[in-house]
Amino acid sequence: MRHLKRWLAGSMIFFIFSSLILVALLTVIPPATTAFMLFQHLEDLSQQRPYQPIEHYWVKRSQISPYAFKAVVASEDQLFFQHQGFDTRAIVQAYQRYANGGSLRGASTISQQVAKNLFLIPNKNLLRKLLEIWFTVLLELFCSKQRILEIYLNIAEFGDHLFGIEAASRHYFGITARQLSPQQAALLAATLPNPIRLRADRPSAYLYRRQAWILQQMPSVSTD
Repeated sequence: MRHLKRWLAGSMIFFIFSSLILVALLTVIPPATTAFMLFQHLEDLSQQRPYQPIEHYWVKRSQISPYAFKAVVASEDQLFFQHQGFDTRAIVQAYQRYANGGSLRGASTISQQVAKNLFLIPNKNLLRKLLEIWFTVLLELFCSKQRILEIYLNIAEFGDHLFGIEAASRHYFGITARQLSPQQAALLAATLPNPIRLRADRPSAYLYRRQAWILQQMPSVSTD
């Protein structure tokens, strides 16, 4: 029992310090890959699909259209620059909706989505939620809001084996992320709840409605 306690304590200390180092490095070094990208390859293997490379290109903030930042904040987290990683009002509203018989909808902030995409696989359980909270807190402690948003746009899933705003811009529009128009940025942001079902290359009426709503919100959104 003593050895087990010692092992558990050592494992916990190692996890804490390694995660601190990993997140601290994100302030200056782009992540080479993410847990979601690796999970995509593992899922392909488990389904015995042929190998398909991930489309992904890291670009600096200056190489991304300002409209892309406004679009994702308008679409995903309009209080991004006001909260400290968690939107408590949205969490309470989601719980109340669920308690009253509604569907359980997520209330994840952009910071939480970065934590999930970078470090966790898309499974839902208590341990994963606790790890999401831990990494979200670290991201908010170490990284500026601008850096978190830059990471998010570079790792968000925009389609099948398609990650990051640069890859999405090239794939769907044949342009760089720096060249995105407000309409194009809003269309990409509109797919983010489910980029496999909501396809930017085959926009549905619902997707066009989301795009129009995002365009209406963008002028009032701050990204500073």
